[in-house]
Amino acid sequence: MITSPSYYDQIGGAPVVRDVVERFYERVLGDDDLKPYFTGIDMPRLKRHMVMLLCSVLGGPEPYEGRDLGEAHAGMGITSQHYDKVGEHLFAVLEAAGVGEDILRDVGLVLGKVKSSIVAEPAETAD
Repeated sequence: MITSPSYYDQIGGAPVVRDVVERFYERVLGDDDLKPYFTGIDMPRLKRHMVMLLCSVLGGPEPYEGRDLGEAHAGMGITSQHYDKVGEHLFAVLEAAGVGEDILRDVGLVLGKVKSSIVAEPAETAD
């Protein structure tokens, strides 16, 4: 039985994922709207977790064993607008790395599935 290579293998494996994550955080930390979310964050640790998570999403050999995404983002007050902006940065970096449309589509589906775990819209205030 012939199986097609995973997305992880198709894009070039761990070196490409690490490069994508590095470029992704350069963009995110350069975005004045998003930078405040990362104040006081251990960025080398966060980058390692993001590499593991992206490898897992792409079908790489190592499963993601980090904290639950909802738990990891609890209390951060991430808005839907900012979540979408992070996704735009990820897509831009993946596209620049030459990732194909099929992979981008599936990454978009994953982002859509986990959005409700990460976004914490502020409660509506009564006037």
